[in-house]
Amino acid sequence: MADKIFDKLKIEIPEVKRNVSLKNYTTFKIGGPAKYFFIARTKEDLSIALRAIRKLKLPLFILGGGSNLLISDKGFNGFVLKIEILGAELKGRRIFVGAGEKLAKLSYMSADAGLSGLEWSTGIPSAAIGGSIYGHAQGFGTKISSIVESVEALNLKTLKIQNFTNEQCRFTLKSSIFKKRKNLIIISAVLLFEKNEPVEIRKKIKEFLDYRRDKHPIRFPSPGSAFVNPEKKITDKILLAKYPEFKDFNAKGIIPAGYLIAKSGLAGKQIGQAQISEKHSNFIINLGEARAKDVLALVTLAEKKVKKNFGISLEREIQFVGFGK
Repeated sequence: MADKIFDKLKIEIPEVKRNVSLKNYTTFKIGGPAKYFFIARTKEDLSIALRAIRKLKLPLFILGGGSNLLISDKGFNGFVLKIEILGAELKGRRIFVGAGEKLAKLSYMSADAGLSGLEWSTGIPSAAIGGSIYGHAQGFGTKISSIVESVEALNLKTLKIQNFTNEQCRFTLKSSIFKKRKNLIIISAVLLFEKNEPVEIRKKIKEFLDYRRDKHPIRFPSPGSAFVNPEKKITDKILLAKYPEFKDFNAKGIIPAGYLIAKSGLAGKQIGQAQISEKHSNFIINLGEARAKDVLALVTLAEKKVKKNFGISLEREIQFVGFGK
């Protein structure tokens, strides 16, 4: 069947593809096809693609490393633009990095140079720097914002490049200006580190890796944490008496979402081939051939149970794509 839009896209973007399965571009290994798909490896690729997309008024989704993401079984009925702008240049205490570079690579690169600040990120599945800034990634009490000096982004409305200081990125819990303003596409960033001995940095990296291997279900595909850990305190006396752990959580000002889900009796809960991990209940894992609809059912169930048991509304960390409104 003829596809006039695809024919027009091919003129502007010769390497554009049609009906590309997205499941292998996500850490969850779930998802249907993108109607149109293109990998931008340079700023020029990105500009050319965006001009064509805007001209044809196509729905657009920007794909990074594929973590923290669930794509519908039906896929995405529009244009999926995958950002793979690479490059990482070390200058003193700074690394100038493309949005598509993986955190794991940067963690070891900075460690070798005696630069501290990304130890916590080692072991996060396929996370790229662009998506990590977009969603304000964090781990073990450290946030990506602690090393972001500036960010370069392309404005979809004007197709002009803008630069943002750390303050202008407006980092909040698991969010940033780039997550709130969808017209801004991260191209690159400048990361500023603290100096430390490489042996000490490597020691920290090993500690965090060992923790993840021990506590996280890393043998199965997953998007990472399903929910944001609520930053709040429990004051209900009945709950405090029933769950003494809340006193420690209150002191820290943060409640592990996995604890709330497990105490709601959902550890190991399975729908289809999707399961709330018994090892860490803030992870939903793909046991083999999980469907997006089954994951969504588990997410909805966890939200309802936690709300009923603890009066807490969980905030989704997973981004849902192609599900409609």
